[in-house]
Amino acid sequence: MRFEARELKPYAEPVSVNELKLGKEYFSVTFVDDEGCIPIIDTLIFTGKTDEGLLRFQDVVSYRRGVRPDEDTAEGHATFYECTEDQMNVIFDYERALDVLMCCSLKRRDRA
Repeated sequence: MRFEARELKPYAEPVSVNELKLGKEYFSVTFVDDEGCIPIIDTLIFTGKTDEGLLRFQDVVSYRRGVRPDEDTAEGHATFYECTEDQMNVIFDYERALDVLMCCSLKRRDRA
């Protein structure tokens, strides 16, 4: 198996607010360390904006089970996230999240 070569940018390209689509999956990619070698990845579904204008996301597992933000989640065990547009710098579509992880892979290889 061979993965197609691609040019990686030296910076991350998070999804813009204008690109968000209801019910579509996005990926939060953050790092435990300052070097960007130990990633934390969460798959989130965009569920819309709050009345206050916050962007709302839900964990993918509960969303696929049918739990929705306006329902009682006591039995649904759902996790909801809200952020401002300024906090979108860690939210990516699939391809851009993959770019971030490939950069991480190169850093890990170089530090070994």
